[in-house]
Amino acid sequence: MKKDNPFTLTFGKQPNEYISRYENTDTVISTFEADNPVSQAYLIEGIRGSGKTVLMTSITNELGKDKDWVVIDLNSTQDLIDDCAMRLLDSCKRFPNIFKQGFSISIAGFGIGVDGNDSPKDSVSIIDEILSSFKKHNKKVVITIDEVLHDDNMRHFASQFQIFVRKNYPVFLIMTGLYENIYAIQNDPALTFLLRTPKIQLEPLSLHQIFKQYAEIFQLGEEQARNLAKITKGYAFAFQALGLLYYEYRDEMELDAILSKLDDMLDDFVYKKIWMSLSKQDKDVILSIKKENTKVSDICKKLNMSSSVFSRYRDRLIKRGLLMSSQHGYVSLTLPRFEIIAKSYE
Repeated sequence: MKKDNPFTLTFGKQPNEYISRYENTDTVISTFEADNPVSQAYLIEGIRGSGKTVLMTSITNELGKDKDWVVIDLNSTQDLIDDCAMRLLDSCKRFPNIFKQGFSISIAGFGIGVDGNDSPKDSVSIIDEILSSFKKHNKKVVITIDEVLHDDNMRHFASQFQIFVRKNYPVFLIMTGLYENIYAIQNDPALTFLLRTPKIQLEPLSLHQIFKQYAEIFQLGEEQARNLAKITKGYAFAFQALGLLYYEYRDEMELDAILSKLDDMLDDFVYKKIWMSLSKQDKDVILSIKKENTKVSDICKKLNMSSSVFSRYRDRLIKRGLLMSSQHGYVSLTLPRFEIIAKSYE
């Protein structure tokens, strides 16, 4: 009987077959656990399907192994301050003796009471009270927000978080987001502290590690495993999707048929959404790239575009994680098989 497929397409879940980003994980954990952290926040930026949420999850899973760490996951579509207060209140169940005698907490009534008398407080006061008690008992809180949005909700929360940091509370923040959202948040005049917040820009996964996992799982020779790894271009979603399909169909389908199914998955889960977020000019640039290391001069000629105008679109697409320029005068698409799938969008 065939074993359960070790790969998954579930976004954000740490898969059974997972390529660790050791350097990124160690950087955040060592910073947060330092006696005098150089930063109490980190931003993780990357394109859809690049593994932002999985990295954040792996970091908080490691921190959560320590009984003195509390992990609070917030929903960016909810009121972040209220959501944070509720999550912190709920976390207090783990520490029944953390507050002084006579101090009571009511989640149902959303209040905090002293000497048995409930006295409703606003969310900020509740958070402040809990963080103050956590500090006295050497507890630390890491807050996560996945796929942050640049809106008043985020502005309000980030401003309040900065106040908690100024009070020297043991509170830390990890946020993930697309380039455009992270850029907007960092350049908001009301959120200047985020401009100085360290940012992790996700690079492609190690092809060597992908090759090793494919070779071991599928019992493949070196050349065949390396060819499979190269198809993914280190794109986290493609690593999982190709692995899932190859595991399922390798005994009954040729590789071309499996790649056709891979194209459908990439299109349905990720690429269609990416394409819809692009401007017409961005799309034109991408459609003009037919192969690895396409000459910039050929693109400009095809699009009747000056090199200075092209450079603006090139730089923007590089920042968004869609383009790379490994050598002067040439560009390539970073996403696997994107040039094939994008043709259907014309």
